[in-house]
Amino acid sequence: MAKTAIFMADGFEEIEGLTVVDLLRRAGIEISMVSISDSLMVKGSHGIKVQVDKLFKEVNFDELDMIILPGGQPGTTNLDNYEPLKEKIAEFDKAGKYISAICAAPGVFGRMGILKGKKACSYPACEDQLTGADVQKTETTVDGHILTSRGMGTAIAYGLAIVERFQGKEAADKLGENIVYKL
Repeated sequence: MAKTAIFMADGFEEIEGLTVVDLLRRAGIEISMVSISDSLMVKGSHGIKVQVDKLFKEVNFDELDMIILPGGQPGTTNLDNYEPLKEKIAEFDKAGKYISAICAAPGVFGRMGILKGKKACSYPACEDQLTGADVQKTETTVDGHILTSRGMGTAIAYGLAIVERFQGKEAADKLGENIVYKL
């Protein structure tokens, strides 16, 4: 079974984070919600408090198949300022392991230089942060081991794209049908 982790910081966009968690768990893909702070309680950008599964220091990155970043502000800024996470993202990128981000969070990859020569998308107001990328206007963009998406309104498409990475298009389409997505 694939193992993934979504990294949450205070100010994360709740829909983008929790939709992905919900869809992956429905699909039987292991996903851990991880706090980059010293608290298991993380407050979203709209004041919704979420108890996550573990702290960053408890993650075994060798067992992970994908790193996932939700957007939101100041959540994305908090993720971008957390060097231990960026070190792991760089390691995953170098190894060709899956990394994904939605909304403002693809800007983290852009500022790290990861998107040079890659197709990527983000929240429209953040597209200038996709340094070196071939910016797309699609709901979700997949280029090799990198998945990006545009925002809260594309959270389901993004979650289903992650399901497709690990279980194939048929499984993702079936899950989309089961949740009455774009019928």
